[in-house]
Amino acid sequence: MNVIVANKYQTLIGTLNIDVIKMVTGEFTVQDLVNQFSNFFYNKMIIDITAIKNYENANVMRELSLNFEMDKVILLLDDSPTVNSGNYLSQLVSFGIYNFTRSIDAVPFLIDNPNSYKDVAGYQNLNPGAPMMGMKAKKQEENNVKIEQRVIGFKNVTEHAGATTLIYMLKKHLQEAYKVKALEINSTDFEYFNDNTLESADFMNATFKISNFSDEEVILVDLNDGPETICTEIIYLIEPGIIKLNKLIRHDRKIFEKLKNKKIVLNKSVLNNNDVQDFEYESGSKVFFNIPCLDEKLDNNKKVKEFLIALGFSRLEVDNEKMW
Repeated sequence: MNVIVANKYQTLIGTLNIDVIKMVTGEFTVQDLVNQFSNFFYNKMIIDITAIKNYENANVMRELSLNFEMDKVILLLDDSPTVNSGNYLSQLVSFGIYNFTRSIDAVPFLIDNPNSYKDVAGYQNLNPGAPMMGMKAKKQEENNVKIEQRVIGFKNVTEHAGATTLIYMLKKHLQEAYKVKALEINSTDFEYFNDNTLESADFMNATFKISNFSDEEVILVDLNDGPETICTEIIYLIEPGIIKLNKLIRHDRKIFEKLKNKKIVLNKSVLNNNDVQDFEYESGSKVFFNIPCLDEKLDNNKKVKEFLIALGFSRLEVDNEKMW
C-alpha cells in the first residue's frame, strides 16, 4: 500500500489507480513528514513537491533525502522554472533522489520500476534551464517528440462531444503563460474560428507537423480518427446526455471497460457533483473533470482555467489569484 502527500496537485494525484493506505494534504516541513511517517509502514510515498514547504530551496530537499529512504519516495514536480532547472535537478540526483517526474502518468510506472542512478545520471550534466526528462519523456523521445513537450490528445467518445471547441478555449487560456500550439487531424473545423494560429494536418503529416513545433511547451491535438500514439497523454471526452450515452452504449457495450483507467472528462455537461458520482457508479469509471457548457467567446473563463490547473498547468491564475 502507498501513501500520498499532496497539495496543489491533489486532484491530479486523485486520478491515479493505485492502492492508497493514507493520504495527507497541505504544506509540511520535512520534520512534519518525519513525525507522521517515521513509524508508518508503506510501499511507496508519492509526494506532490508543492506539499513540502520551501521546496525550491535545495537544502530542504537534501533534508528530505537524509530522513527518508529515497528509493521508496516518488516526487511529482511542478512546472516552476526553478524546479525544472538543470541545477535543481542535478542537486536532486546528487542527494540520491532519483524517482522524480512532472508527468502524473509516470507515477504508477515508478512505483513498480524505481529509477537507479543510471537512469538519471544525465541530469548532472544538464545546462541550467534545461527541461526535465522523466519516464514519460523517454516515451516521448521514442515518438520523436521533444522531451519537454506535453502533447495532449482529445478524443470524442460520444458523438460531437466538443473536442474542437474545447481545444480552442484551452489554447486561448494556456497562451497566457505557455508556448502552445493547437493541431487538428483529418479535419478543417479550426478554420471557422478565424484564428490563423490553429493548424490542421492529415493523418500522414501529423507526426511531421508536431516535430516542427520544437519550441512549444504544449501541443493540443484534436485527434478525430488520428493515431493516439503521437500524443503523450489522451483525454477522452464524453457528453453525458441520455441520448448520447444510450447511443454510445448501443454502439459498444464494452466502451467503459475499454476506458478503465483512462482520463475521462465530461464536456458540455449539466451534471452536478451527485450526478457525477452516479455516473461513475453506473459506468464503473472515474471522472477526471466535469466541464459545463461554456461560452467560447470569453477570454477569461474560470472553469477552463480550473481544468487546466487540474491538468498540472500551475502557472495559470484564476481571478488574478492562484487557485491555491
